[in-house]
Amino acid sequence: MKKIVLTKRAADSLENLFQYLENEWSVKVRNEFIKKFENAVYQIQKFPEIAPASKEIPNLHRYILTKQTSLFYRVDKTSITIITVFDNRMNSEIFKESDYKKTIKPC
Repeated sequence: MKKIVLTKRAADSLENLFQYLENEWSVKVRNEFIKKFENAVYQIQKFPEIAPASKEIPNLHRYILTKQTSLFYRVDKTSITIITVFDNRMNSEIFKESDYKKTIKPC
């Protein structure tokens, strides 16, 4: 299986989301989300083309994790890079190609 890489943007988004879920809901809700995230990463790693190509950004896939959250990722020969974790309720115009190209620095 291909190696999974998180960009700094993705790692920061996840950390903020984990904190939000714990503070606004509960540790249980946060832990349930973490399990969903881990399962999604496993599915993506096992079947990299499981998610359709993103309509918003060329060369990325969009995996809908929950009704509120999507993972944007890119597949190459040796790895799968999770670019960001995105709130589906936000305007996708905020997330432009030029924006994600600046953040392709693995953690």
